Amino acid sequence: MSVTILITVGALILGAVICFLFFRYSSASIIKKAEEEAEVIKKNKIVEAKEKFIALKLEHDEQVRQDNQRKQQRDQQLQQREQQLNQRQGELQRAQNELQQRTQQMEQQQKALDYKSQEIDKLHHQAQQQLEALSGMSAEEAKKQLVEALKDEAKTNAMSYINEIMDDARLTANKEAKKIIIQTIQRIASDTTVENAVSVFHIDNDEVKGRIIGREGRNIRALEAATGVEIVVDDTPEAITLSAYDPVRREIARLSLHQLVQDGRIHPARIEEVVAKVTKQVEDEIIETGKRTTIDMGVHGLHPELIRLIGKMKYRSSYGQNLLQHARETANLCAAMAADLGLNPKKARRAGLLHDIGKVAEEDTDLPHAELGMKLCEKYGEKPDICNAVGAHHDEMEMETLIAPIVQACDAISGARPGARREIVETYVKRLNDLENMAMSYPGVIKTYALQAGRELRVIVGADKISDKDTELLSFDLAKRIQDEMTYPGQVKITVIRETRAINYAK
Repeated sequence: MSVTILITVGALILGAVICFLFFRYSSASIIKKAEEEAEVIKKNKIVEAKEKFIALKLEHDEQVRQDNQRKQQRDQQLQQREQQLNQRQGELQRAQNELQQRTQQMEQQQKALDYKSQEIDKLHHQAQQQLEALSGMSAEEAKKQLVEALKDEAKTNAMSYINEIMDDARLTANKEAKKIIIQTIQRIASDTTVENAVSVFHIDNDEVKGRIIGREGRNIRALEAATGVEIVVDDTPEAITLSAYDPVRREIARLSLHQLVQDGRIHPARIEEVVAKVTKQVEDEIIETGKRTTIDMGVHGLHPELIRLIGKMKYRSSYGQNLLQHARETANLCAAMAADLGLNPKKARRAGLLHDIGKVAEEDTDLPHAELGMKLCEKYGEKPDICNAVGAHHDEMEMETLIAPIVQACDAISGARPGARREIVETYVKRLNDLENMAMSYPGVIKTYALQAGRELRVIVGADKISDKDTELLSFDLAKRIQDEMTYPGQVKITVIRETRAINYAK
């Protein structure tokens, strides 16, 4: 038993010794391996540190090199600027010296000119005294004689110059008489009747006339009272004449008659009902026409009352030219002309569309339509330049903006183009005859011809009766008489022809 215990104890001691020796050997091996790895890591870190140091040093050297290069460039630029400044300073100094020299030369030349001027004055005075002594008259008398000798030529030249100025300044003023007549007839009732105040309502048969007149004329009286239009029922076959100075009222009367005839029920109560309904329809159509026109023209922000007046232009005319079409045409011309001149085309189009707004005003006033239109534009919030263009397009007031003469010119262009307006045939023929007869009333006139619808008058005179100077006087006098005594659209060109013909025959 004791032996077994001893053997066991000895085995444990031997195992312990063996384990101690094994662990000691293993620890020494691990420590050595760790030291070797640490040495390798240390060497790697030293190498990395050296590489990073070298990279940083190279980067620093490159930065220093670039800084030195930039510094050298700045130094070179500063040297160049300094050289340029020195060069400019030298040029300035030379220019200043040259200026001083030129100033001195000019002073010397001025002194010489003053001296020569004095000498010339002396010589002129001496020559004048010699001429006066030789001619036996003073300088004032010679001037008077010279003025008398050139009087006829100066008078002819002055008349020609005046004629040219008047033609340029009054290019559109010659239309005023006819415009004022038509505007007065359409705005204020008078005893004069023209074709602008009459509409014709066509019917299928003459039996309808009796129904329109009614028993003892009550239907026609009710219709005239409701529409404010005079209805003329005469012997004209299948036609009834509507006479009024307000074109809107005539249109309401025409449409009312049309509905009454189609319906067949014609009595005072029905007439009042239809007239009221048609009046509302026409008013709605006027507003719709105004809105559509402003949208088509690209004119926005107008007051509703101005839009209504624009729509009302549809029922107005001047010399047969529809007023709304004239306003649209003028607005487009204004926009195109303003764009070519570098102005605002929108403002020009707006002013062109509104320039004749005074012709459809409902106010009873004695103002010309241009001034009335300006007051309406001011009343409904238009800008001052638009108001001035509207008010000044017929020279009733001074033009204050560049848009005003554009509106005036485009208004004349729209109204003066061939076919835009018409006049009564009898008036047209009478005007041509008056032109020719007026020219024939002068002595020495052989033949006269009114050409281009009365826009040109050619006068043939006898070469043995009138001189060349007298032809200019005749042309000027004719232009003055036509302008003062006649009414015509546009301008009239007067051409006086004088020629000498030598005719012989060889036999």
